Amino acid sequence: MAKAVAEGAKTVPGIEVELTYHATAEQLKDFDAIIVGTPTYHHDTTIDIKRLFEEVAVKGVNLKGKVGVAFGSYGWSGEAPRLVLEIMKNRFEMDVSEPPLLAKYTPDQAALEKCKELGRKIAEKITHK
Repeated sequence: MAKAVAEGAKTVPGIEVELTYHATAEQLKDFDAIIVGTPTYHHDTTIDIKRLFEEVAVKGVNLKGKVGVAFGSYGWSGEAPRLVLEIMKNRFEMDVSEPPLLAKYTPDQAALEKCKELGRKIAEKITHK
């Protein structure tokens, strides 16, 4: 899903995309948009995502006004991407794009096309800011 989002964003001229499995709090301040992919595991997001947001809060990294987006796969409930958006919006005052993009189980071709479209839309949004 992340690769498809990145592929879609790269179709917009002038957009640079950094696709990473791990990011530090300090790295986030350098991005115009932060797109987080997370599966839902036991009605929650992963510990890595929780730690990243804790690090951002503890270090006082300012994300206010940055574009925030979340996507993810799930088997039963799909709360994790919603939780990520809630944190981005309410804790860090980011400009979130709602609702999150969700794919049940393994994303099929239709879900991957939606991921590409999400990436393109977010890239266009930050080029117009």
